[in-house]
Amino acid sequence: MKKLSLIIPCYNEEEVIMESYSRTRQVVAQLPNETEIIYINDGSCDKTRLLLNEIADADPQVKVIHFSRNFGHQPAVTAGISHCRSDLAIVMDADLQDPPELIPRILELQEKEQANVVYCVRKSREGDQFFKRFTAKMFYRVMNSMSEVKFPLDTGDFRLIDRRIMDEFGRLKERGKYIRGLISWIGFKQVPFYYRHEARVAGKTKYPFNKMIRFASNALLYFSNKPLRLATSLGFAAVVFGLVLAAWFTLGKIYGFSNAESGWTSIVSMIIFFGGVQLLTVGVLGQYIGVLFDEVKARPEYIIEEERNF
Repeated sequence: MKKLSLIIPCYNEEEVIMESYSRTRQVVAQLPNETEIIYINDGSCDKTRLLLNEIADADPQVKVIHFSRNFGHQPAVTAGISHCRSDLAIVMDADLQDPPELIPRILELQEKEQANVVYCVRKSREGDQFFKRFTAKMFYRVMNSMSEVKFPLDTGDFRLIDRRIMDEFGRLKERGKYIRGLISWIGFKQVPFYYRHEARVAGKTKYPFNKMIRFASNALLYFSNKPLRLATSLGFAAVVFGLVLAAWFTLGKIYGFSNAESGWTSIVSMIIFFGGVQLLTVGVLGQYIGVLFDEVKARPEYIIEEERNF
């Protein structure tokens, strides 16, 4: 029987962590697989650390990693995968929006299809506001149109991966990871599992609007160079437009069908247009340079302060 690890990143989840553990433990007790639960405390500043230590002290099947500070959700998932020694791993959140009761069905699908990845597709998003549902839907479709790798739509990090995927993932050295994209990039046999994304049991979302924007921009920068090509195209179009407009004004002056010198609106409009194109191009280029800067520094993705039960 294949060994299984449940990888659960946590950040300020004191209101839900005990119920999350209780429900997950009930599911684990019914599984035929030898199962461990790996919690990654991503620098929580509430009682999450204390509660996880109490759980680990009482349950030897629970392993805990404490980060030295908050490094982010993707580094937390990376740490969980790096510390996993099982044949299969399921990545899920602690807030119970990804119901642990689905784990047996996911395992059944993996066994039936002999899949390397079972990615969970959200048929609905309970508890999310219209704006978040709309922007999430648009994000996946924009990413698919911009990237050379096609990603499954309406998915999160909730998925099962096997040892082959984990080993290949360990070879990926970039630090600004977009994990669900990287797993799609790795390839092998990947099958969907459709489910209803539940509302949070308690607590607040850890992805406010500013973090969503940062997450989306990192995903785009790491998986597509189309923004650079778009900036180049805009610059080229601006040059052509400027040349055509200059020819129009010159011929108009000669043949008398243009009196552009009598107004300043066109001048101001042209300055704003060309200035905007330049700033946009420099901004896109700067984003890619920023990514290179982060990679060249070669800092670790995370720093572990303490481990329990490893």
